[in-house]
Amino acid sequence: MSDTEPVIVAERSASGAFIAAVIVACLLGLGALIWCYGLQNHITAAEQKLAASDKRNDQLTEQLEATKARLSATTQTLSQNVGATQKQIDARTDTIMAAQRAQNAATAKLAQEQQAAEKQIGAVSNDVASVKTDVGGVKTDVATTRSDLETTKSQLQRVVGDAGVMSGLIATNHDELEVLKHKGDRNYVEFTLQKGAKPTLMSTITLQLKKVDNKHSRYTLNVSADDRNIEKKDKNLDEPVQFYTGKNPVLFELVVNNIEKNKVSGYLSTPKGTQ
Repeated sequence: MSDTEPVIVAERSASGAFIAAVIVACLLGLGALIWCYGLQNHITAAEQKLAASDKRNDQLTEQLEATKARLSATTQTLSQNVGATQKQIDARTDTIMAAQRAQNAATAKLAQEQQAAEKQIGAVSNDVASVKTDVGGVKTDVATTRSDLETTKSQLQRVVGDAGVMSGLIATNHDELEVLKHKGDRNYVEFTLQKGAKPTLMSTITLQLKKVDNKHSRYTLNVSADDRNIEKKDKNLDEPVQFYTGKNPVLFELVVNNIEKNKVSGYLSTPKGTQ
């Protein structure tokens, strides 16, 4: 072996070590670049999250400020309402106290007046006792007179017709009508009218029932006499319904003494000599 071979081997060994070092350095540099790139991404994401968090914090801060403002306004309004309510309560209390004082004064005055009245009653009690008998007699006379007046009033209501003419006795049922027939003062003809039916001929007139108010015992009918139509409206049970007819007008009178649903019955009274 020559002297140059160890030198060549040493040079080759140094070159390999250098190349290996370069490769290792490149790998380390590439790894550092990759690590830096990843780190940059993490930093960017962290910055974005931080920015979003700051934005949410700002929004929450604004909402908190708005809530504080509303709470302050509500508190102020509530304080004003409480103050107004307290004033109303105080005013109402004053009114009640004034009314109570007035009532107490009125009660005291009434008690005084009652005491005075009791004294006056005691002063005249003897006089009252002496005239009790006379007062009792007067009461009896007044009651009797009142009863007579009521009876007379009832009779007058029964014998005055709707035309204002004094009527005869009024029959309120079939038996009473038979009594009137036997008296022979007038002609009496019984009838029954149905609502909605055609006019019914009675003596020289026709009758037609138009309306029945069974609840209030009233009725309405049309009377046709001497070529004219007369409406007798809202007449009462047992009320004499009067009208004049004929060349020499004479008084006709009808009385309804029974009212049913859509039907009435009664009698027609005419002077003697009338058909």
